[in-house]
Amino acid sequence: MAVNLVNVENATKVYGTRALLDGVSLGVSEGDRVGVVGRNGDGKTTMIRMLAKLEQPDTGRVTHSGGLRLGVLTQHDSLDPGATVRHEVIGDLADHEWAGNAKIRDVLTGLFGGLDMPGFPQGLDTVIGPLSGGERRRIALAKLLIDEQDLVVLDEPTNHLDVEGIAWLARHLRERRSALVCVTHDRWFLDQVCTRMWDVQRGDVYEYEGGYSDYVFARAERERIAATEETKRQNLVRKELAWLRRGAPARTSKPRFRVEAANELIADVPAPRDSSELMKFASSRLGKTVFDLEDITVQAGPKVLLKHVTWQLGPGDRIGLVGVNGAGKTSLLRALADAATSEGEQQPVSGQVKVGRTVKLGYLSQEVAELDPTWRVLEAVQRVRERVDLGKGREMTAGQLCETFGFAKEKQWTPVGDLSGGERRRLQLLRLLMDEPNVLFLDEPTNDLDIETLTQLEDVLDGWPGSMIVISHDRFFVERTTDRVFALLGDGALRMLPRGIDEYLERRQRMEEAAAASAPAAATGPAAAAGPEKSAADVRAAKKELQKIERQLDKVSEKETKLHARIADNATDFAKVAELDTELRGLVGQREELEMRWLELAEDA
Repeated sequence: MAVNLVNVENATKVYGTRALLDGVSLGVSEGDRVGVVGRNGDGKTTMIRMLAKLEQPDTGRVTHSGGLRLGVLTQHDSLDPGATVRHEVIGDLADHEWAGNAKIRDVLTGLFGGLDMPGFPQGLDTVIGPLSGGERRRIALAKLLIDEQDLVVLDEPTNHLDVEGIAWLARHLRERRSALVCVTHDRWFLDQVCTRMWDVQRGDVYEYEGGYSDYVFARAERERIAATEETKRQNLVRKELAWLRRGAPARTSKPRFRVEAANELIADVPAPRDSSELMKFASSRLGKTVFDLEDITVQAGPKVLLKHVTWQLGPGDRIGLVGVNGAGKTSLLRALADAATSEGEQQPVSGQVKVGRTVKLGYLSQEVAELDPTWRVLEAVQRVRERVDLGKGREMTAGQLCETFGFAKEKQWTPVGDLSGGERRRLQLLRLLMDEPNVLFLDEPTNDLDIETLTQLEDVLDGWPGSMIVISHDRFFVERTTDRVFALLGDGALRMLPRGIDEYLERRQRMEEAAAASAPAAATGPAAAAGPEKSAADVRAAKKELQKIERQLDKVSEKETKLHARIADNATDFAKVAELDTELRGLVGQREELEMRWLELAEDA
């Protein structure tokens, strides 16, 4: 029988005149993996802080089992700014001790990309003080995961992690023996890791068996039977339920919901989007050309991020863009935005970006735009437009769209300066959509948004007719809102992935395995002292082959450029264009093979 680790009995927590938690009773046992969801401000963080005894309830009590080993990741770390990463994460262990520990190697590689911590100026000896908030948070997470605990409590652990880091963390937590309580808005992560869900709503906590998919099914069933939610919210939940059953791959092997009831609930729910209708509407608004990229190169300082890329964003295209940090995702969006607004003389450094004459771009950057703190929420939206056309005859007033995005009527009169970070992010999205763009660039749109707001945003985007590029580490959001996925793998190319993010993770794993196989064991840090180092002759040979491949790549790029010119010259001769296109595809395949070989040799050289 599983041992009970934590008990919360009849706990109440009040802030001002509002009861965040009202008579809540729940418990965590050995082996539990609990995901916590709910709207921003409903008390998720307060609940897990009480669970960890970082806060005391106003009434009721929280008890821990004797000798409980507890690890907590809060949203604000307690790292010593004067200490080094080595001191905080590894402590006083000698190099041969920590490097011989498989768990420590796994954590450092999973969170930082290698034992030498690439990206940190002095590796493990980097001083913590000057680091960014995201880097400090990864250090705090590594410190926690290296230790042994009976219960791990995590508040938004996927923040500042990329797609690979989130996939690694999900695997790591599944394999740990410790129980887990985790607050996160990442729905894919919840499905991969959790076996129970707590839904914090208006002072109560509702418990569900299974992961996020099971929770959506069970909640929809409960709301249908009890009829306690307004019609709009029921429809949103049913729509997401339909997506989970039809669109996304199966997320759990043993669902605990009643399949018959779930299928009955969504029998009359259509697919999330009518793609052909949206494409037709988008073409009428945008014409044939949106963004055409011809042989462009994008740089960040001396670093070349994209090399000789030819690509097209057409009317109605919904593109997900994934890639390693620093590969150039945001730089690509900025280059396109500069071209659309006739700004930026430096990007791209070569090639041409052709922009359609009717393009009206809406660009949501990672930075939250500063607004006048004295404006009211509704005023900030109305200053953009009073009403918005969402396509297919749907029209909303500023007030209605505010309600859709979680700003109830009384909240619409709140000064902007009093909003939380998540609420400001929602307001930024609102203002963007009110401007009626026909092309959307969304760079990490899910930051600071709770799950309910995310489903509402997805519902709005389902009927939005236009072209869209989404950059996000939220895998569920990318799969839900886009139709195709492209990847930047750090080699300067832009590739379409027919199988989406699963294919991206497989490609990244193959690249890492190839690099590990070709690199000398000593290059992985102090743990690899047992492996032989590459000889000077091997290094010279690798460098010589690299130079040869670079010359071949230059020749292939020249041929591609000439072929593009010939295709343009013979644009009216369809037979000739088809012949040239076949030749071009062969060159692209040849270039990709050369680039992969170049990556394999780079470590040796």
